[in-house]
Amino acid sequence: MPASRLFIGKRIRLGAFRPEDAEIAARWSEDGEFQRQLDTDFARPSTPQEQAEMLHSRRSPNSVNFALRTLDGDHLIGFVVIHSIEWNNQSGMLAIGIGEPEYRGKGLGSEALGLILNYAFQELNLYRIGLDVISTNERAIRAYRKAGFKEEGRMRASVFRDGQRADRVMMSILRDEWQPD
Repeated sequence: MPASRLFIGKRIRLGAFRPEDAEIAARWSEDGEFQRQLDTDFARPSTPQEQAEMLHSRRSPNSVNFALRTLDGDHLIGFVVIHSIEWNNQSGMLAIGIGEPEYRGKGLGSEALGLILNYAFQELNLYRIGLDVISTNERAIRAYRKAGFKEEGRMRASVFRDGQRADRVMMSILRDEWQPD
């Protein structure tokens, strides 16, 4: 991928968060389905001020955070983060979410995965990207497998939602396994 296309895909791009994004992220925090598929923590709404503080506090030498924006209209639709980077081990963890419901299920998460993996392996010089996902989030698991992630293990019955137990699926991809677009 040419350096000029480092942050730009076919329909979306990786961008910086803007002050006005806090209001949108606060709206996502009120979407119970989004919250409960995204994280194993309990869901709770947040204010735009709390979101602004959270976006600002995520800046760290061991984390890279991107807003996902559409090329058509520059709409904020989600986020992607490489966090817990261990530079000495060339490894990091991935988190991704499409917060805008009308953009889910359209392949934009897969496109974002391609962009962030290219960035992680080519720009950050990482060798391993890991993640964990709730086993009931089948759409995300399909996207991760399509991108080349492999299941490494499970934390059995570690998530409790709606009276049911689910596993946390641990997955990773190595630079040698990655196929750039």
